[in-house]
Amino acid sequence: MKQVVVSAVGVHKTYTLPGAWPWSPKSEVKAVRGIDLTLHESEVVALVGQSGSGKTTLARCILALEPITEGSIRLEEEPWHELSEKARRPKRVKFQYVPQDALSALDPQQTAIESVVESLTVLGKESREDATKRAEAMLHDLGLSHRLHALPREMSGGEQRRVTLARVFALQPRLVVADEPTSGLDPDRQDSVLEALINNLPDRAGCILVTHDMAQARAWCHRALVMLEGQVVEEITFPDGQPTHPYAKMLFDPWGDHDLSQSTAQ
Repeated sequence: MKQVVVSAVGVHKTYTLPGAWPWSPKSEVKAVRGIDLTLHESEVVALVGQSGSGKTTLARCILALEPITEGSIRLEEEPWHELSEKARRPKRVKFQYVPQDALSALDPQQTAIESVVESLTVLGKESREDATKRAEAMLHDLGLSHRLHALPREMSGGEQRRVTLARVFALQPRLVVADEPTSGLDPDRQDSVLEALINNLPDRAGCILVTHDMAQARAWCHRALVMLEGQVVEEITFPDGQPTHPYAKMLFDPWGDHDLSQSTAQ
């Protein structure tokens, strides 16, 4: 039986916003509302929705990059959200985040191999010799053997993203959360990056893919949670599952004739 990597129950995230003036009343934004999510090892689950649907906020909450307002999150069936950051820090190497903006995530003065070696020596506690060997192998697997000594500004957007993947995969994490990893890329490079992401996931790792593209979710994921206004309005199992909620249908077929009057009813 496959182990549970992520278990989220009744997760809420509410932001309190100040008023325009010191004496103005504060307001609340409910970014995530009562989400349940279970992710098993070797499973890829998509969080799908338009901008503002809460998918990135939920992904960040799962990694405790954002505190939750209510609910429970467990990683590898162990408490997570209620731990102090001091207690979480040594465990974080197993739970990795792939950011949307690869260029800003890379040190502009580090070459591709230097970036991966740093992750392995600082987070993985490996010797520089072992880290260099592992970094070369990981970059080779991701098709970057010819770009080992390239700086971020010398790489294409797709190459930058594959370097961020190499940094994460070299650590052999149990959970990978990829936040819109193909944002801003042309379609050919999007497919290349997703292929590199899915095909190089460590053995038994679970993956959460944040995307607004339902076609990507269907092509690369086992399941998709469709999010709208902070809630999951539908869960779709691939390859055979079809959307039934009007909002989910719209994401699959933006040009179709959809009745969205019930989209916010849930």
